[in-house]
Amino acid sequence: MTALEERPAGAATALPTFDESSDATDVIRWALSVHPDLLMPSAFNLNGVVLLDLAVRAGYRGEVVFVDTGYHFPETLQTRDRLAARYPELTFVTLNAGAHPEDGQTASDLYASDPDACCAARKVAPLQAYLRGRAPSALLNARSRDQASTRAEIPFVEEGGARRKINPLAFWTREKLEAYAAEHDLPVSPLYAAGFLSVGCWPCTRAVRPGEDARAGRWAGKGKTECGLWAGEGQL
Repeated sequence: MTALEERPAGAATALPTFDESSDATDVIRWALSVHPDLLMPSAFNLNGVVLLDLAVRAGYRGEVVFVDTGYHFPETLQTRDRLAARYPELTFVTLNAGAHPEDGQTASDLYASDPDACCAARKVAPLQAYLRGRAPSALLNARSRDQASTRAEIPFVEEGGARRKINPLAFWTREKLEAYAAEHDLPVSPLYAAGFLSVGCWPCTRAVRPGEDARAGRWAGKGKTECGLWAGEGQL
């Protein structure tokens, strides 16, 4: 990591001059020093599993927040539980725990008729409500540039919205993520090996085809690329 460069006058903190060669753990350590209230949302995909391990190595001891939409694959919930057992130093928080398709939160077919509304009600709203209560100044998240064309310019430190977003894996490729997970024997969801390179809710996720972006299986054919957590009016 190179020397810090000052932000414009009036800014509360200094931004480091991270670049493509910067180590992800250096990014996390900087974030922890500047944002001791840092909080990590996760859906426990490959990126998220790798970030969890890196964060613990860098000294993160905070919360890992997961939203149970009621439509998650059983493998996703099992991966959450395996990670919670592996990292007892972290606090795993499940919002909306026990949600299910017939719980009355939304119409049971809303995911098909209006996937944006379904995501907004079942995923975005619970996390936004939790964050309003916790009020963290920054979020640690696992997005990377090669996941999709819509994420191709993600920086390490992302300004805008209600809080900073810290993206330690911004420049990590899928190959690097896979190699790290294998080297450290991380509990990656078995769905990944079946071609589900990015897993959301089961009605709106399919396996990725050769040559597609990692997130191409999310909301395929629905004209939708993001759940609303990281883009749009309701972004975190």
